[in-house]
Amino acid sequence: MLKYIARRLVLVIVVVLGVTIMTFSIMHLAPGDPAEMIAIARYGMEDLTREDIEQIRKAEGLDAPVYVQYARWLNHVVRGDFGRSLITGEPVLEEILIRFPATLKLALAAMIVSLLIAIPLGIVSAVKQYSLTDYLSMTGALIGVCMPNFWLGLLLILLFSVYLGLFPVCGYGGLKHIVLPALTLGSGMAAITTRLTRSSMLEVLKQDYITTARAKGLSEKSIITRHALKNAFIPVITVIGLQFGHLLEGTVIIETIFAWPGIGKLLVDSIFARDFALIQGCVLFFAVVFVIVNLLVDISYVYLDPKIRYEKEG
Repeated sequence: MLKYIARRLVLVIVVVLGVTIMTFSIMHLAPGDPAEMIAIARYGMEDLTREDIEQIRKAEGLDAPVYVQYARWLNHVVRGDFGRSLITGEPVLEEILIRFPATLKLALAAMIVSLLIAIPLGIVSAVKQYSLTDYLSMTGALIGVCMPNFWLGLLLILLFSVYLGLFPVCGYGGLKHIVLPALTLGSGMAAITTRLTRSSMLEVLKQDYITTARAKGLSEKSIITRHALKNAFIPVITVIGLQFGHLLEGTVIIETIFAWPGIGKLLVDSIFARDFALIQGCVLFFAVVFVIVNLLVDISYVYLDPKIRYEKEG
């Protein structure tokens, strides 16, 4: 187990290193002179002079070769220094960490919404295959998969906020403020998880050991809860972990629609303000969280199915 985790950690380091290269390239692949863009962000177009641009180029180390700039930037990132926002002048990591609890709160709420919908529906659909419940569940899942999050979010705002007045249109506050954004984010994920739970359960219920359990006279409830669920959840947990990473990405749109003060909205605001230091920090932060979530999923996958560990080590 430790050997497997060590190998995965090495891969994580390689992936994160690749992400840092891509993230650093954001500023240099963007059209225009980076020093000029920073100068415009700080001083505006009207008062901008060539001396200001050259001063910023020297102060930010942009006159050095690209690989030297990358090595210098990576050295700071490893020490937890993501630089300072070009607009506010505040440390980037500090701004991200201030916003992270709001994003995490929204992602966890969306995850709970998704699991509360998907797991029961998937199990019932599998146990009652080809019933009315099964058809309704799969139809709802199909609609959920096809429906874009931003469109669903606007629809929910119109229905529950504008017409019915049950929830706030946007903003951050109590429980009522998180219902609509969490429902918007969680429904798309629930659609995929419902379909996967159903297909996984159906596959497990056809296994020989389930037939043997039935032949021994075990109740259907006992067969499902004690024998089928654990094996059926292995692929489901993998997808849930991957979807949690995508939930963080989805917050970029949902936080903007609902004016939720998380990292997603911070990223969008920094793009409009051309704050490249903040853009780099947000993208790198999202990527690292995504990689860590995938690592945890892989570890839980091995825990649930020891055969995977033996195959990897063999």
